[in-house]
Amino acid sequence: GDAAARAERKFEKKLEFYSKVRHTVASLATQKTIAKKKKVRSRQKKLKAYDLSTLTEFLPELKTSQQPKPADFKLKSKNRKNLVLKEGNQLQAVINHPAFQSDPLGAIHQHLQSTQPTVDEKPKRRENRKGKKKSKAIAGLQSMEM
Repeated sequence: GDAAARAERKFEKKLEFYSKVRHTVASLATQKTIAKKKKVRSRQKKLKAYDLSTLTEFLPELKTSQQPKPADFKLKSKNRKNLVLKEGNQLQAVINHPAFQSDPLGAIHQHLQSTQPTVDEKPKRRENRKGKKKSKAIAGLQSMEM
């Protein structure tokens, strides 16, 4: 009886050990998948940081013939990585530029003035109640009084 009880305890200890090993392997696998998901998320966040597509609604419309077709422009992962690195370096160069550091909005405005085509558009004059035209300066002063 004593040998049988001892064998039974050994068997139970082995089963307990194997269940602990199974549990550890499962938790490690779970941690590994979580780490992979975190890497993917961080990679996507980095790519989103360089995504300037939201600025298109504020920029003037360009002729469609100048824009590349999306079907022709496909980035492979290696090219995308190189592009992200290149744009990141460009961004750091802009941030470290003394003109940008002293006046960021002025530097951006100056850059856009020098790179974008000019649009000749005269300010429209508003008419008052009597049908007379007002200049923008007078209209601006009156709106400030309110």
